[in-house]
Amino acid sequence: MKIKKAIITAASRTQRHIPLQTVIDRDGHPRSVLSLLLDEIAGTGIKETALVVSPGDEDLYREAAPGHQEGLRFYVQEEARGYGHAVHCARDFTGDDPFLLMVSDHLYVSDDPEASCAAQLISAAERHASSISAVQATHESKLPYFGAIAGRQYKTFDHLYGITRVAEKPTPTFAEQELVVPGMRQAHYLCFFGMHVLSPDIMTILDNQLANLAADQNLNLSPALNELAHCSQYLALEVQGRRYDLEERYGLLYGHLAVALKSPYRDEVLSGLVDLLARSANR
Repeated sequence: MKIKKAIITAASRTQRHIPLQTVIDRDGHPRSVLSLLLDEIAGTGIKETALVVSPGDEDLYREAAPGHQEGLRFYVQEEARGYGHAVHCARDFTGDDPFLLMVSDHLYVSDDPEASCAAQLISAAERHASSISAVQATHESKLPYFGAIAGRQYKTFDHLYGITRVAEKPTPTFAEQELVVPGMRQAHYLCFFGMHVLSPDIMTILDNQLANLAADQNLNLSPALNELAHCSQYLALEVQGRRYDLEERYGLLYGHLAVALKSPYRDEVLSGLVDLLARSANR
C-alpha cells in the first residue's frame, strides 16, 4: 500500500476563510494555513493533491498556495451537501488508489522531531496495509466538535487501535455507553484528528450511500467510516502531536502559538507571553 495522493476539503461555507488566514511559520515567515497544510503533505513525498472548494473560490486558494501549484488540482462542490459529499467530489482524482485526507480548518503540530503528523499516519497505513484514521484523546466537553471511535488495542502496538464503531459528535451519555476505549482517562475519548488514510473502498461506500439519498439530504463521512469499520480492517493511530481546530473560539490563536513554540523563536515568544500576562495581572 503506497500513498501517492491527498485530498484537502475546503468547501464548507462556514469555514472557507480559515485556510486563507495568515500565521507565522516556524521560520518566522507569514504563511497561509493552506500553505502549511500543503507543506505537511509535500513532506510525506505526496506530489498530487486535490483541493475541494466552493464555486468561485479556486483563484483565492491558488493565490494562498505559492510554491504548490504543480500537482495541485481543484474540484468544486457545487452544492453544500456534507463532508462525505465533499470527499466524493474528488472521486475521479483518487480512482482506485488509497489517499490521505485532511481538513482545511486545522493546524497540526508534531511532537516527533523526525516525523510530521501526516508522515506518522502514512507510515502506519503503509506498514499495516490498512485504512487508518489519526485520533487524539479528547475531553468529553469537546465531543460536540468531533467524530469519535470505539476500538481495542491492535495486537501489541502502542497507540494503535482496531476500530469497531464510529459516531459523529456523540453526546457524553452515548460516548460513555458505547465509545469507551480501554486505557483512556476518565471522561476522555478517542476523537478524530482531521486526518485519515483511506482505501478506495471508502469511495465505493460513498457511491452507494449517495445513490440512496434524496436530493436534499447530506452525505456525511462518519456513517461511511462506520460502514468501513464493519467491512474491512480499519485502524486508528493516536498520533504523537496535537491538532488545533481553528474554528473553535481562539483556535487560530492557540494554533499560532503552538507553531511558534516549536520554532527557534520559542524564547522570544515565551518572553512576550510572560510580559503580556504580567501586564494583564497588574490591571
